Amino acid sequence: MRMLLIHADEFSYEVKSKAIPEPEEPKSFKAFVKNALVAFCTIEKNDEKNPEAIAFKAAENIIDVFNKVKAENIVIYPYAHLSSDLASKEVAIPILENIERKINEEGFKVYRSPFGWYKSFNLNCKGHPLSELSRTITVEKEEGAAEIKTEYAIMDLNGNLHHPLEYNYKPEETDLKALVEKEALKKELIGGKPKFLDYCSKFSIEWEPYSDIGHMRYGPEGGLIFDLISEYAWQVANSLEIPIFSVKGTNMFNVAEPPVKEHAKLFGEKLYEIKVDEKTLILRYAACHQQFAMVKDWIISHKQMPFGTFEVADSYRLEKSGELLLCFRVRKLHMPDLHIYCKDLENAKEISLKIHEKIYEEIRKLGREYVSIYNITKKFFNENKSFLLKLLSIEKKPVLINFVPEGRFYWVINVEYTIIDELNRPREIATFQIDVGNSKRFGIHYIDEKGEKVYPPIIHTALIGTIERYLFTLLDSASKKEAEGLKPSLPLWLSPTQVRLIPINQSYLPEALNLSEKLKSALIRVDIDDREDTVPKKVLLAEKEWIPYILVIGKKEVETGKLTVRVREEEKQKIMLIEDLIAEIKSKTKGYPFKPSTLPMLLSKKPVYKMVK
Repeated sequence: MRMLLIHADEFSYEVKSKAIPEPEEPKSFKAFVKNALVAFCTIEKNDEKNPEAIAFKAAENIIDVFNKVKAENIVIYPYAHLSSDLASKEVAIPILENIERKINEEGFKVYRSPFGWYKSFNLNCKGHPLSELSRTITVEKEEGAAEIKTEYAIMDLNGNLHHPLEYNYKPEETDLKALVEKEALKKELIGGKPKFLDYCSKFSIEWEPYSDIGHMRYGPEGGLIFDLISEYAWQVANSLEIPIFSVKGTNMFNVAEPPVKEHAKLFGEKLYEIKVDEKTLILRYAACHQQFAMVKDWIISHKQMPFGTFEVADSYRLEKSGELLLCFRVRKLHMPDLHIYCKDLENAKEISLKIHEKIYEEIRKLGREYVSIYNITKKFFNENKSFLLKLLSIEKKPVLINFVPEGRFYWVINVEYTIIDELNRPREIATFQIDVGNSKRFGIHYIDEKGEKVYPPIIHTALIGTIERYLFTLLDSASKKEAEGLKPSLPLWLSPTQVRLIPINQSYLPEALNLSEKLKSALIRVDIDDREDTVPKKVLLAEKEWIPYILVIGKKEVETGKLTVRVREEEKQKIMLIEDLIAEIKSKTKGYPFKPSTLPMLLSKKPVYKMVK
């Protein structure tokens, strides 16, 4: 804050017209005072970080000068001309109100002119050495910025705790060892370029160079994969057999709103901020702000508990540029954010077990395994050991416990689910936490059997991780397969093209078109390589594009109806009827979402990308 302090014989002002669309309602439109210390105050953007402390310190400065010049009155006058970096109206008015309140509490006569108006004023300065003074008001960072000290231990399946340096790892616990070395022992990780980055270009997935760094773009194939994963995230959420409501909303929230401000403090330097119409807005870190702001306006009975809200939310995190990694650490991400509002803590723990089981079920479908970090307070650990052992019984292996300070976080347990990637680096994918603070902060409550208001625990979870990190897991799994001498691939349900038909010449194109219609009618994504090239080259290209099923159409196939099918997953050829092929694909994709391709059937009409590596 910047202040200009003038000791005046006389000072008067009169409100003329609005300077902003919705100014403060004036208590009076004019004032006249004698022997006054006039404090011209400019509230700056930096003051938004700690407005209460700024107001308190400004009031102290005004009172100090007032006593020295022996004035009789104080005038607080909002003045936008001492700085170009102005705070929002929503922050500036409360700061001015708090300055006024603090001065009043000290027993001094104070006037405050209204914020957001053009005003005329007359001032007669006394002209003594202290009659014209300037002040810049700053405060130290809030205490929340201090480093949080935690304590690590490894918890085995019997509930025993082991110091990370003393634990004896079993041969099958190499992933746990990699996690512990990075998180608990803070060991340097080996560098290197991950193989999956070479795969992304196959599916037109890359950084957007015309944006801020850390923002991805998806071409037709990548966009199809993105949409399918998004739909699958909703499908997985609904499989919990709890009422889940799909909602949508904005990604911008006013930091002047107390619940938003308090929640935003938790994310510190990673928040994106923008300034619009005198307001400071934050781009959401996850879907919490929107879902909580919506649910607080619902009338909820105990009979409706538990229930959830879900949105694939575009979320923004100002990650450090040196840590960005395509599909993993990005600045714009898409979180399939599920919040479940529970009757009480016991209900939350019961549902958390279902979530925990579902998270493991999903990663095991991909042939992978998580190693977990349980961020938890010692109090919750000691009081809920049987619950933790139930979690471990699903994991079937030890976990890393991170004991955090009491009362520091809004949750009582936060589980991070981590895979170990091809470079032996831990990568967090999914998460869940039991939140006991935000329902009260946002005013979310239900009415219990006695008619009393209850603030529910809220479970936060992303069951498959962000859309980007689920895709990262798939591509990292493909790189691991290739390292083992197998053909890398995507799951069949996610492959942009599931079947490629290759007529040996143009005379067999009609038969290829006929087969493609049968496949398309069965909700199978198919295309035809009708270009002028040799069959071996077309087959090689289909292999490079990870096409799951490749069919060459020639005289024998037309005459017999029997198709020679190259099956990527099995790395062999099979003789099949078209009906058998359809049945096999439908069986393998059962339970997963389907979307048609937006690309033309004929490869000759498809856009050309950079050469596939």
